[in-house]
Amino acid sequence: MAQKDVPPRWDRKMQQRLARGEAAALGELYDRFASLVHSLAHRVLGDERAADGVTREVFAHVWEHPDSYDPKEGPLRSWVAGVTHRLAVQRLRATETAALTGGESGSAEELESLESKVRRASVAARADYIVHSMPAPLRAALELAYFQRRDYRQTATDLGVTEDEARRRLRLGLQLLSTAHDVGASPGYGGAV
Repeated sequence: MAQKDVPPRWDRKMQQRLARGEAAALGELYDRFASLVHSLAHRVLGDERAADGVTREVFAHVWEHPDSYDPKEGPLRSWVAGVTHRLAVQRLRATETAALTGGESGSAEELESLESKVRRASVAARADYIVHSMPAPLRAALELAYFQRRDYRQTATDLGVTEDEARRRLRLGLQLLSTAHDVGASPGYGGAV
């Protein structure tokens, strides 16, 4: 079993390859994380074109600043998600602020509404990241319970596990999701950039 403080080998090698300027490494990273980056950006921004732009910005940032990733801080996936979250929130704030100041100056209520929208988008993006990152058995149990409205007994039958195991998976999955409201941190580790 791997030690907790040792990053996965792939993450370390990828960071080293990016630092050497290997274009193929950026291609591999893009293939692996582009859908995650785009879905997180879209979740925050609610706009396909804006999410495309943030996706490009994220991979440009990774290419230009591979040394800003510290393998000791956590997995590369979390760092990329953190960069995505930061850039998407920046874009959302800039877009909303421009819309508020485009006509007349924004009132305190409008600015408060903007911050509320940013917080909701951050929670949604974090929840999306948590669901996509959780182990498949937990995700499958939550999807059955939430999307198909299965209770724990039906979930146990559908998954071919005991009722106790189904309850455990649902409880753990919900506990993980409950951390989505902790928006003080980005979806990944704190030192995203």
